[in-house]
Amino acid sequence: MEQNYFADKRFEKADFTKNSLKKGEYDSCRFSDCDFSNADLSEIKFMECEFVRCNLSLVKLVDTVFRDIIFKECKMLGLHFENCNEFGLSFKFENCTLNHSSFYRTKIRETQFIDVQLQSVDFVACDLTNSVFDRCDLTEAIFENSILEKADFRTAINFSIHPDSNRIKKAKFSLQGLPGLLGNYDIEIELT
Repeated sequence: MEQNYFADKRFEKADFTKNSLKKGEYDSCRFSDCDFSNADLSEIKFMECEFVRCNLSLVKLVDTVFRDIIFKECKMLGLHFENCNEFGLSFKFENCTLNHSSFYRTKIRETQFIDVQLQSVDFVACDLTNSVFDRCDLTEAIFENSILEKADFRTAINFSIHPDSNRIKKAKFSLQGLPGLLGNYDIEIELT
């Protein structure tokens, strides 16, 4: 079967809820203002692509390849990144909403989350070494058996991370973040 290959192509205001994105490989493509909600992106390869102001909510990602992907201002509710192809899995998120998504057992070192809503996101057993959570809302995000070494939480808010059940060596936190780090110990922290 012949494999579709698309390089340096621009997709603007496309509705992939009605006409599915063709299976194949997308290299250095840009998707702007596209609607992928509830679409099946399984087994599609995206390399060095950019998604801007797209709706990717509830997209199926079985064996989907994401390598060096940038997501900007995208709505991405309920995604299961643990179903993606793990080889070379890498992305950056800017001004996105990723609420109710899951990164369970993914290895996504050095991932940048910048101004991202990460409410009720599953980071259980996730390797986030050297990742950055810059101005992110982590309300009810779950960190358990996660590797958070050298991760930067200095400007993140509303997180709850238990040092006893995560690896946090050399992770960075601000003074204002101490309640989210020590809340499990039932101690009172007064920030003055």
